[in-house]
Amino acid sequence: MNKLILSVAALALSAGLASAQTVRMGTEGAYPPYNFINDAGEVDGFERELGDELCARAELTCEWVTNDWDSIIPNLVSGNYDTIIAGMSITDERDEVIDFTQNYTPPAASAYVGLSADADVTGIVAAQAATIQAAHVAETGATLLEFPTPDETIAAVRNGEADAVLADKDFLVPIVNESNGELAFVGEDVPLGGGIGMGVRESDGELKGKFDAAIQSMKDDGTLNAMIKKWFGDEALVF
Repeated sequence: MNKLILSVAALALSAGLASAQTVRMGTEGAYPPYNFINDAGEVDGFERELGDELCARAELTCEWVTNDWDSIIPNLVSGNYDTIIAGMSITDERDEVIDFTQNYTPPAASAYVGLSADADVTGIVAAQAATIQAAHVAETGATLLEFPTPDETIAAVRNGEADAVLADKDFLVPIVNESNGELAFVGEDVPLGGGIGMGVRESDGELKGKFDAAIQSMKDDGTLNAMIKKWFGDEALVF
């Protein structure tokens, strides 16, 4: 009987350890090429490929969860998933609430886009809510028009609701290129943030350490730079 009890206890412990190694990866699924939902209804993009590789290197079993951007940090803190991997720039303000791994992209430029190259970026400027771009627009004195999703910010420019949009340039480049001249970059690039990293709860130092080590290994062997160029082009900033 004692052996049976010990065996059951051992199995329970093993199951607990196994479940502890399953990490839920939270992303938005609406910010190509960083993350999006493909035709099969699955999370895809740069961060899906990156996240899967990081999990393999860290010897973790990872599951993907989508969440709206405006509640992505609160739902991490409340335990609905274990990481944020969603094109989130590392900022001091966010770092007060959650912790970040080292960055997996260098600090990249943001940019304004309007219906013409001389659009008024001091007028009404659209940005996705709770982003570093929205904070920057507010600081410039322009009228900030916030939207829950990045697609809505582009639509606001196209329908004349906003004079311009400010967003990550990597996100904007394919949209401008595919607009057949309808959209244009306005002015100079705007450097913001400290690069993009994975968000984790401040209590999850061990998990942060595993992903930090995995990111560093990809930097060291060149696979991260290759992946960045695959998704963002040969002109993308790399490490």
